[in-house]
Amino acid sequence: MPTNAIIIAAIVIVFLLLFFTIIPVGLWISAVASGVRIGVFSLIGMKIRRVKPALIVVPMIKATKAGLKVKNNELEAHYLAGGNVDSVINALIAAERAGMELSFEKASAIDLAGRNVFDAVRMSVTPRVIETPQISAVAKDGIELLVKARVTVRTNIDRLIGGAGEATVLARVGEGIVTTVGSAEKHSEVLENPDDISKVVLEKGLDSGTAFEIISIDIADIDIGRNIGANLQSLQAEANTKIAQAKAEERRAMAVALEQEMKAEVVKAKADVVKAEAEVPRAMAEALKTGNLGVLDYYKLENVKADTKMKNDIGNGVIEFIEPKKNK
Repeated sequence: MPTNAIIIAAIVIVFLLLFFTIIPVGLWISAVASGVRIGVFSLIGMKIRRVKPALIVVPMIKATKAGLKVKNNELEAHYLAGGNVDSVINALIAAERAGMELSFEKASAIDLAGRNVFDAVRMSVTPRVIETPQISAVAKDGIELLVKARVTVRTNIDRLIGGAGEATVLARVGEGIVTTVGSAEKHSEVLENPDDISKVVLEKGLDSGTAFEIISIDIADIDIGRNIGANLQSLQAEANTKIAQAKAEERRAMAVALEQEMKAEVVKAKADVVKAEAEVPRAMAEALKTGNLGVLDYYKLENVKADTKMKNDIGNGVIEFIEPKKNK
């Protein structure tokens, strides 16, 4: 008998250990005490489906205490789909307290889309201010303005799935600032009325297609940057100077080439003259030989050449001409 009693006691102990290991009795007691209707077999089924019961039961307790009606099957399905059950329940509670209409299906869809649904609800209730980086814009007079803006936005729950994020909002605001400043005739007009930038940008409907609604755009700071117009004129003048220098260099090269060509022509002409002069003695010899030129004619020709050379020398200053003295 004692042996049988020991065996029975051991079986009972093992059974109790398995029972408390498989079934989270403490969690079940907490759920029942909180008014959450969930059976023991449901908890066992969660274990079999590899769902942590605490991640389902605790959010159900919070929802029940907040007056929300949720089903454990919905929470399990959302958990198995990779969602954050606790974040969805927190978002539903926050939306219910703020008087917003948010169904479990929409909240779970937002969560599965990769958005933090609880932060989205809080941001919808309490708008957030995001600051743009320093935006460079140039007015028509060529003066650069460096503008910083603070954009107050809140979440648009209906457009949260598939809507663009903060980066898109900042990019569109920056584009609107650049366009508005660029359309101003003078930069002083923008400095005098910075609110005009906010008005024009808000009228463009920059929040369309985004997950946010722009409440206001406030210009935080405007600084004067570079004189872009003067820099462009300076660069244009420098470019024109380089073009003029290139054209002058081209004309100089053409002049040098023309000079070289003319020198070549002169050298060729001199060569032709020398060649022609070389033919003269031969022609005279032939003329003397054939009788076409007499000896006296030859001497007369030499005298003319000598006289011509002397006159050229006198004209060039090689021989000084001395005027003959007159007899008294």
